[in-house]
Amino acid sequence: MSTIGILALQGDFAEHCAVFTRLGVDTTEVRLPGQLAGLAGLVIPGGESTTVSRLMAEYGLPEPLRGLAAEGLPVWGTCAGLILLARRAPDLDRPGLALMDMEAVRNAFGRQVDSFEADLEVPALGPPRFRAVFIRAPLIQEVGPGVEVLSRLDDDTMVAARQGNLLATAFHPELTEDMRFHRYFVQMVAARDGHAAALPAASGNLP
Repeated sequence: MSTIGILALQGDFAEHCAVFTRLGVDTTEVRLPGQLAGLAGLVIPGGESTTVSRLMAEYGLPEPLRGLAAEGLPVWGTCAGLILLARRAPDLDRPGLALMDMEAVRNAFGRQVDSFEADLEVPALGPPRFRAVFIRAPLIQEVGPGVEVLSRLDDDTMVAARQGNLLATAFHPELTEDMRFHRYFVQMVAARDGHAAALPAASGNLP
């Protein structure tokens, strides 16, 4: 398995690195365009979407990232990363990457004090339900025809989606002991590389 990059401008990039390390997958922190070379995949972690979008622009990352995604690089955005991947995010005060054909709504569930957890049905992961942590989370307002909705809250709110090589989750899988979303992304990377991912046998939970 080749190296997965973790965008490390702001937010919980270290937590993603830790989960991939437990899976035996190499990671590297990405802050500059030159550090994108040779990556097998990229994670855009949770954080503050306006801060991350500003820093990405300052360091010249958006165009190289868009180009790599167009070439098929697997990219996964969690929470703020979902907002930056969305083609439409009307309440974001500066352009994101605009890669996925969906509309995202920032802070859709309220402020930090309104953070919550929910057990999600995620057919792509199989049973049991995935315990998801929502912190000042966005939601997916609508999706285009090429976007597969992977999971919804019980009230039908869309909170995870995939469009080809692009994956987005409104919650923080890296803050739980369930590694199945990280495994899923590793499998996306492996499929693009044309080989099977060799991972520890899966309870899905961190040992």
